[in-house]
Amino acid sequence: MTDILRVQTAVVSYGSVRILDGVDLRVTDGEALGVVGPNGAGKTTLLNVIAGAVATAQGRVFLAHEDVTRLDPAARCRRGIGRAFQIPRPFGVLTVLENVLVPAMHGAQLPTARAYERAVTVLERCGLLPLANRRADTLGLLHRKRLELARALAAGPRVLLLDEIAAGLTDAESEDLVDLILEVRAGGTSIVWIEHVMHVLLRVVDRLVCLDGGRVIADGEPRAVLDDDVVVGAYLGPQPGVHAKERTP
Repeated sequence: MTDILRVQTAVVSYGSVRILDGVDLRVTDGEALGVVGPNGAGKTTLLNVIAGAVATAQGRVFLAHEDVTRLDPAARCRRGIGRAFQIPRPFGVLTVLENVLVPAMHGAQLPTARAYERAVTVLERCGLLPLANRRADTLGLLHRKRLELARALAAGPRVLLLDEIAAGLTDAESEDLVDLILEVRAGGTSIVWIEHVMHVLLRVVDRLVCLDGGRVIADGEPRAVLDDDVVVGAYLGPQPGVHAKERTP
């Protein structure tokens, strides 16, 4: 299948600390990829590199066949890289509708009438249309998470980056969010998702990549990656005499 996203030998350092150490990543068109790893493995930095929020000391980023390495986040958004953050930060004084209009007009660069149409469609899809005229700062956590996703979708992404979007939600709320993400994926959007809530992640992704120490240590079918001794060791440390399947993270 055709690659929609490629990261080639990405290196990111802060002073003497290397956060990403030659990371290679590929996502095929329509694929849902999960990214896992212990805290400090470099997962969010990898999303920052893809989105253009962090520059690489080495390496390149391609969206489809275009080298976007030197483009800033706004330019990458316009080309089809969308992102939803772990901690939603909507424009609190704006309404839910106005929050979604911003990326529709400036990310997707739609004219006003079409931007309103896009915003209404996305709000309906995300279950937020009844709240369209509410100020964003009055929303509860689940609705703020949905709004975060709606803002990313309003820009019309070809690749959607999700950073622990299920964090802080109850199991029932997480399942509702997963249903929405599955709908997004069914529409053809490729997904790269960092998540610690593993049962949520496994409902969506085709493939898992595990990072540790800024390097890819496993890449493959989700269950096989989670059962890999190297992956389990990255989470728990060496456990002599215990089989990997007994200590899957």
